[in-house]
Amino acid sequence: YGGKPAEEVSVMVTGSTGYIGRFVVKELLNRGYKVVAVARQGSNANPSVEEEKSASGSLECVTGDVTNKESLEKSLISQGIGKIDVVVCCLASRSGGVADSWNIDYQASRNSFDVGLELGASHLVLLSAICVQKPLLHFQRAKLKLEAEIQGLPSNPTWSIVRPTAFFKSLAGQVDIVKAGGPFVVFGDGRLCSCKPISESDLASFICDCISDESKHQKLLPIGGPGRAYTPLEQGDLLFEITGKSRRFVKVPIQIMDFAIGLLDSIAGFFPDNAGLQDAAEYAKIGRYYAAESMLVLDPDTGCYDADATPSYGSDTLEAFFQRVVMEGMAGQELGEQ
Repeated sequence: YGGKPAEEVSVMVTGSTGYIGRFVVKELLNRGYKVVAVARQGSNANPSVEEEKSASGSLECVTGDVTNKESLEKSLISQGIGKIDVVVCCLASRSGGVADSWNIDYQASRNSFDVGLELGASHLVLLSAICVQKPLLHFQRAKLKLEAEIQGLPSNPTWSIVRPTAFFKSLAGQVDIVKAGGPFVVFGDGRLCSCKPISESDLASFICDCISDESKHQKLLPIGGPGRAYTPLEQGDLLFEITGKSRRFVKVPIQIMDFAIGLLDSIAGFFPDNAGLQDAAEYAKIGRYYAAESMLVLDPDTGCYDADATPSYGSDTLEAFFQRVVMEGMAGQELGEQ
């Protein structure tokens, strides 16, 4: 598609109705691309009226099952989609459960790319996650397996793998509590981890840059938002300052999570065929991971996270996000139908 104007470039987006996918579709349309938004049965992949008015590109909504490669390809062809130039995959496991991780983060995402390639795609963009640098969880290992397979493809197609840090939404869980005068809960001393969060619109813009900016091809791309990294303690301080509430923290020993994980692992070990128990143990590990591991670039030589080495992008700051959420609530931050 090199050299073509945006209006002649067809971009297929899977996960198009999800949290990040919705913003990617909007940004692609605003840049003039021909967008093929794939959504599952019952989803609504159409952008809002405001987005349609501001968009200069064209949108084709396709209902398809990304978990079934043949079904997905049949759906695209039956709805008149005969050629794809770029595939952007924004699929992600909603739960992080064991089976769901491999079904979505790996297989459904792989299906998206395989079908796109069969329809002529010459560039692949994968929305991954920065936490795959230290893979202790099933969804991280599933993402890494797909990343490795993409990197192992021949030189055509080209690819870009985007590894964002934390999303703004993931840091907003205690806004209402603080706003109501409650305490901010942290694990350990509140300094076990830190992150440079990025907004959904800034991340969508970066993902779209990966289509036209050849300097982002054939690369793993960690990306965070503007400004410095924040520890949970600093996030709490920011919220207390914005809300004007008294500074109150509850510090929970991280060992409590270790005990819970050990207990759930032991129970799940007695019932290896019980998916619910396996998932319960995995959810505890996910909670523990995000309580203690930084969402920053990991230095492989030192084993330490490096805020300075974590690239920044965009203009949306965490402070401005917290201010808006305190005033207006979490409207627009829904996870989405995927």
